Amino acid sequence: MAKKTYDLLFKLLLIGDSGVGKTCVLFRFSDDAFNTTFISTIGHGEVAQGMLCPEELTFMLISEIILKLGEKSEERRKNIPDRGNSHEKVLGIDFKIKTVELQGKKIKLQIWDTAGQERFHTITTSYYRGAMGIMLVYDITNGKSFENISKWLRNIDEHANEDVERMLLGNKCDMDDKRVVPKGKGEQIAREHGIRFFETSAKANINIEKAFLTLAEDILRKTPVKEPNSENVDISSGGGVTGWKSKCC
Repeated sequence: MAKKTYDLLFKLLLIGDSGVGKTCVLFRFSDDAFNTTFISTIGHGEVAQGMLCPEELTFMLISEIILKLGEKSEERRKNIPDRGNSHEKVLGIDFKIKTVELQGKKIKLQIWDTAGQERFHTITTSYYRGAMGIMLVYDITNGKSFENISKWLRNIDEHANEDVERMLLGNKCDMDDKRVVPKGKGEQIAREHGIRFFETSAKANINIEKAFLTLAEDILRKTPVKEPNSENVDISSGGGVTGWKSKCC
C-alpha cells in the first residue's frame, strides 16, 4: 500500500449552470491550464434544445448504474497508489485532485465538477453528500446563470450537509465589455447568504487560486483534527474526509 502523502482530505464541489466555465475554473486551478475548446461536461447530450434525446429518456436508469459502478470502482481504487494530481470522469461528473499546504498541513483537495444541465439533476445531486465546500459559479456575461444561483442555493439546502462551506464565483470577469451582471449584485447575494464572493477569470487566471485556497482555509478552521483512514475516492457518494461532522441525523 502506498504511503499516505497528505494529512486531510477535503471534498469540494463546483455547481452552476452549463457553460459558466466550471471546467475551465477547475483546470486552471489544478493544472494551471486554459483551453477554449472545453465542451460541456455532458456535451454529447446537447442534440437539440427542447427536444428529448436518448440520454434524457434513460437517465433514471443511468443514474442507478453509475452508483453501482461506483461501488466496484471504489474497490479497484484500493490497490491504486496515490498519483498526486489526477483526473477521472464518469457521466455528469469530473473530478481532479490537487494537494496544497495550509497552516503546516498537507491537504488533498478532491474537486468535483458537475454537469449543469437540468435534466441530469437527479444524477448530480448525489454528489452533494459529503461535500465540505461548494463553489456556486455564474457567468457575468449571462444574466440567466446569475438568476439561477438562487436555485443552486436551494439545491445545497436540500442535498448538502448543513455545515457545508459555500462560496459564490462570478466567472469570466475578463470579459468586462460583455458584462450584464454588475459586481455589486454578486456581492449583495453573497452578503444575504453570508458567504464569500470572488469575481474570477479562468482565462486570465484572476482569483482562481485565491478562491480555492480561501475555501480550503475556511473548511480547515472548523475541521476536527483527524486524519482520513484511506486513499479511496468515493465515486458512488463522493464521501469526504473521515471525521467530518455532519449535522444531519
